[in-house]
Amino acid sequence: MKIKLVFASILSMLLPQKVAAQPFQEVIYSPEKTVFTLFAPNDAKQVVVRIYDEGLGGKAKKSVKMKRIANEQWQTTVKGDLMGKFYTFDMGLGECPGVFAKAVGVNGKRGAIIDFSKTDPEGWNQDQHPVTKSPADLVIYEMHHRDFSINRKDAKYPGKFMALTEPWAISHLKELGVNAIHILPSYDYGSVDETRLSDNKYNWGYDPVNYNVPEGGYSTDPYAPEVRIREFKQMVKALHEAGIRVILDVVYNHTYDIEHSNFQRTYPDYYYRKTADGQYSNGSGCGNETASDKPMMRQFMLESVKYWINEYHIDGFRFDLMGIHDIETMNQIRAMVDAIDPTIYIYGEGWSAGTCAYPQELLAMKAHINQMPGIAAFSDEIRDALRGPFSDDTVTGWIGGKDETESIKFGIAGAIQHPQIDMTKVNYSKAPWALEPTQMISYVSCHDDMCLVDRLKASIPGITEEELIRLDLLAQTAVFTSQGVPFMLSGEELLRDKKGVHNSFESPDSINQLDWSHKTKYPQVFAYYKNLIALRKNHPAFRLGNADLVRKHLEFLDAPAGIVAYRLKNYAGRDDWRDIIVILNANKADVEVTIPNGDYTIVCSDGCINEEGMGILQGEKAVVSPQSALILHNTKLR
Repeated sequence: MKIKLVFASILSMLLPQKVAAQPFQEVIYSPEKTVFTLFAPNDAKQVVVRIYDEGLGGKAKKSVKMKRIANEQWQTTVKGDLMGKFYTFDMGLGECPGVFAKAVGVNGKRGAIIDFSKTDPEGWNQDQHPVTKSPADLVIYEMHHRDFSINRKDAKYPGKFMALTEPWAISHLKELGVNAIHILPSYDYGSVDETRLSDNKYNWGYDPVNYNVPEGGYSTDPYAPEVRIREFKQMVKALHEAGIRVILDVVYNHTYDIEHSNFQRTYPDYYYRKTADGQYSNGSGCGNETASDKPMMRQFMLESVKYWINEYHIDGFRFDLMGIHDIETMNQIRAMVDAIDPTIYIYGEGWSAGTCAYPQELLAMKAHINQMPGIAAFSDEIRDALRGPFSDDTVTGWIGGKDETESIKFGIAGAIQHPQIDMTKVNYSKAPWALEPTQMISYVSCHDDMCLVDRLKASIPGITEEELIRLDLLAQTAVFTSQGVPFMLSGEELLRDKKGVHNSFESPDSINQLDWSHKTKYPQVFAYYKNLIALRKNHPAFRLGNADLVRKHLEFLDAPAGIVAYRLKNYAGRDDWRDIIVILNANKADVEVTIPNGDYTIVCSDGCINEEGMGILQGEKAVVSPQSALILHNTKLR
């Protein structure tokens, strides 16, 4: 039986009708022969396949010329059994494994021919996506493999994929209550030398080389092509068994560089956009931007997403700088994914890092999310309203006393149209951009920019530890009671800091690692995060998942300055609680807020959460402690 090392191309119907679909390089193996196919220019002077015994070093054992068999398609057959061998394509621009290698040697310089059936963990065929009825049910936890486990003294595999199979890791995640792990780029990336892992060089991984192969630096043996694949699958399986989905951070918008990229070495300039004067466009801020609007780049993205779902059982995708990609490509990806499993969640950054060489109105920007049903974007409105603008770490937001209540209300509603929100007062958007609240990612911190603790310290001079904790918990209460999809940076539950570093993409472990001693040092912080997540999970009123239901049940209440107050009324989402009152107080003093008259049970007050009840409030006046949230519910009205 033949083992396909790269799956067939997406049907031509997914591409513009005037352009026929063509395969990327494929390596179709059988014990008798291996067929190599490459997408390359018709006028290429030479296209050669080279066969090696090693993944790095050594001379080619065989070089075979490829022949053009159709428009932009080159092919050759190498006889004999190549299992366990390595290969490259060479057009005279530098050898590479092609753009769609699925297995590679150390540092991804050469493709590898392996038997993928031997990379499957026991029971892999029975592995399934954990059930989620709506994206609103997700609680997303963003992590970097190294940050999470490198500083755990009991970790058997610190800094590796396998760390997430260990009991301590699974136990922590389950105790916290998150049900989706967003892993920072985990494909083969260029800035870490896999032959020098003892150097402990750090990077986030937003420098793609081989998009469809797990990163060797996170495996226990980067020299053995099958190991990184097997260990990635073991990680996914362990998380799935714990009821946790795995979301992959994908960076299709640029490559590590141009000259050495697999794209450029197989089809020069095809995959990149250029400006009117012939320069490489730099919408990514990394020196180049890919051209998702071109048929074969679009097809590459479609095939890559499908491959990660089928081979690695990935449950969702976060698109880095999604605003560089065109709307049509993103919609085609959503349609393809829907045909596989519509519960697979897709979201991204609704912006670019610079000007793109493509019409703005056709790009997958946040403002165009309403043209992309089933795709979500991060809300910088609620993020910056809460903690202050991305552009200046020293400027505070609502939690530091700035009037940003309307922007927070916009985030609470899930970036949809709501009759009580005055869009003229919302910070970045003057019109709602989400059709459904599940198209908005609600967050206050992520890997990019300062973590929440550092931002509070930088923007509120002289802040005490007590005040820092109160404001940290208050900000996250807004995030997790929002109708959008909540998202948090790993370690925030431990009161994580990064020693004030704004952009820690290549900072050492001393900056990026989680300090696990904080779990016992700040038990009240972990308890609050845990109980806040449980509150959201236990009460569907906080995750209605439908714009009409949000408009029907979410009512903002009049409140003094520095207060955001609202009611989720009339058993919203068929909740057990008839009415839920949420009051967020950023002031440094007690504040009295008028609420609908009733008999209420207090479930959140002064930095503590207890769903069983923390006291009774009767009447129509609620007093909220400084810099904290008050959450009440009633089951009957007077």
